[in-house]
Amino acid sequence: MSTAPLQFLLMLFAGWVNRRQLDVVDYLKEENRVLREHLGGGRLRFTDEQRRRLAVKARVLGRRALDGIAGLVTPDTILRWYRELIAAKYDGAARRGAGRPDSGDQLM
Repeated sequence: MSTAPLQFLLMLFAGWVNRRQLDVVDYLKEENRVLREHLGGGRLRFTDEQRRRLAVKARVLGRRALDGIAGLVTPDTILRWYRELIAAKYDGAARRGAGRPDSGDQLM
């Protein structure tokens, strides 16, 4: 028995799913354009949480993909946010406490 019909159906389904995803992305791009028009030419201010969410999602896509879709801020800015996020994660500030470390001996 040949697997060609099954492969054809699988390819047909994969193409349909891909087209559906492209339609969703196109809609979201247009929605972003409309929202930016309503906002006007003002500068957008992001909270730290919003920057973190955008940076994590953008890192998965990479610079090339961001060049085509990033509209709110430049790809360089988003990737800089990601680098700062990682740097803050590993800088050790969470482990350090304020003040002098304990001596271990109880002074009485």
